[in-house]
Amino acid sequence: MIVGNTISTPGPTGSNVFGVSPITAQGGCRICYILAMSFTGMRVLSLESRRAVEMAELIRRQGGEPVVAPSMREVPLAENEEAFRFADRLFRGEFDMVILLTGVGTRLLHKVLSTRYPAERFPEALRRITVVARGPKPTAVLREMQVPVTVAAPEPNTWRELLAVLRDRPEKRIAVQEYGRSNIELLEALRGLGAQVDTVCVYQWDLPENTEPLRDAARGLAAGEFQAALFTTSIQIEHLLRVAAEAGIEDAVLAGLRRTVVGSIGPTTSEALEEAGVRPDLEPTHPKMGILVQETAQRAAAILEEKTAGR
Repeated sequence: MIVGNTISTPGPTGSNVFGVSPITAQGGCRICYILAMSFTGMRVLSLESRRAVEMAELIRRQGGEPVVAPSMREVPLAENEEAFRFADRLFRGEFDMVILLTGVGTRLLHKVLSTRYPAERFPEALRRITVVARGPKPTAVLREMQVPVTVAAPEPNTWRELLAVLRDRPEKRIAVQEYGRSNIELLEALRGLGAQVDTVCVYQWDLPENTEPLRDAARGLAAGEFQAALFTTSIQIEHLLRVAAEAGIEDAVLAGLRRTVVGSIGPTTSEALEEAGVRPDLEPTHPKMGILVQETAQRAAAILEEKTAGR
């Protein structure tokens, strides 16, 4: 039979799990025809938005059944009114401490505020108060801004380490920079220490106007309807879990992802997945969408077989 671009002759003896057996050609030259690895009918979820049609075609070419649920739309930086309200209060001296949780969020907050105020205004305000960095990434951004870090959370840089180093601090008027999902545990713990806590969530992306395909995808993951899922940006996992939480199925969605083959475009997206509790199964050799699809397809069957055996 013809499978992809290769020819195989399945047989009961010596066949592998795909039903492919070695063939010995005439003249004693042993030739092994190997089934080309592909998605072979798997339902493959992608949360791609701008290049949704292209992603669907790439998955289809690799033998998969694409389900593409757009997960994001770009929001003009000037529409971040929450960030501007925070800045007004910061400039008036209403905060004793600012906690910066992510490098991406810290840089984006500075970028947003620079659309309305002089670029140096935000760093100047931070230099006058206590600045707390959760880990090395916000610390690096603050270093670029020439803002000294007063307190840094030790490894592994979770909210628990952050809380431990803040427990005896005198500052009680605290602003927490968020990016993506809110860290409810940290906020409640800080309030439990007697602090007045406000948050500033800065974003460049929001949910799409029509969220039903994304909500359907979340329900499908929770029900175990997908064999593979591809992520090309960290925002996709954040928005997926956002709609899942709204539906009360976040844990089920995470469990569903752990049962699927999860492909991640690169380190930043992988970090977001891992922070959410999902370990990516692979990153492509080059951070390109086509290579992600191709290399995930090549390894999907073997990875899925291992996951199924490990249950």
